[in-house]
Amino acid sequence: MVATPLGNLADITLRALDILRFVDAVACEDTRHARRFLDHHGIRAATFALHEHNEQEATAKLIDLLGQGKAVALISDAGTPAISDPGARAVAVVQAAGFQVIPLPGPNAMATALSASGITDPHFLFVGFLPSKPQARRAEIERLKDIDAALVFYEAPHRISETVADLAALLEADRQLVVARELTKLFEQIVRLPLAEAPGWLAGDSNRQRGEFVLIVSASAQRSDLGGEAERVLRLLLAELPELPTKQAAKLAAEITGAAKNELYQRALAIKSDAR
Repeated sequence: MVATPLGNLADITLRALDILRFVDAVACEDTRHARRFLDHHGIRAATFALHEHNEQEATAKLIDLLGQGKAVALISDAGTPAISDPGARAVAVVQAAGFQVIPLPGPNAMATALSASGITDPHFLFVGFLPSKPQARRAEIERLKDIDAALVFYEAPHRISETVADLAALLEADRQLVVARELTKLFEQIVRLPLAEAPGWLAGDSNRQRGEFVLIVSASAQRSDLGGEAERVLRLLLAELPELPTKQAAKLAAEITGAAKNELYQRALAIKSDAR
């Protein structure tokens, strides 16, 4: 399992290049796309298609090659295979057949976007692509609404406006949205703004609706396991003593209320982030 660049062809590990030069074949989502990438790095390995529409037949070919003692690499068009991309079923079949599956770490759109998001929630849930049909998409957003974690989505350009509009309509207006598009590419853009403002921002320039998207929605500020009194004390300290360091505010709130200091600290970071 070889992770390949999201866009910038230099984002490839030395180990990945070594493996791609060593293997007998490369299973890939799109052979034309893979060939351009492999040719760029001077790699001559044979390729065959393994995508969502032929995964069963292609996996049979993969098993046959492994049975002959061949080494095969699996890649997707971009990023880490089998994460919102084909490959998971192939991995399960290969493992069931008794062959070893070796993951090579590398580019991943979700992790790349999160690292530059400024979202401070201690937990996140990777959702991937929401349903394409409006009713099913809205139902899924409603189901996710009460989860106490940041939500991470992938989205395509032709659905981005509808998805952002549904998120803004169904989730709390004070939640933050990070729009990360065209990661590692020439027109990369990462923007954080209140969810309520996101549809207008997106509509303000048609260029903002282009590219492949990662969307990150912060956890709701209205939900906390701290309890009402701990939340009230913490917010009061942050508001009335803005010069007080965040860790000190969390420590004082913990001493006053008996709530966990670490949880108060994470909550304070989230409150400050939402206030920006």
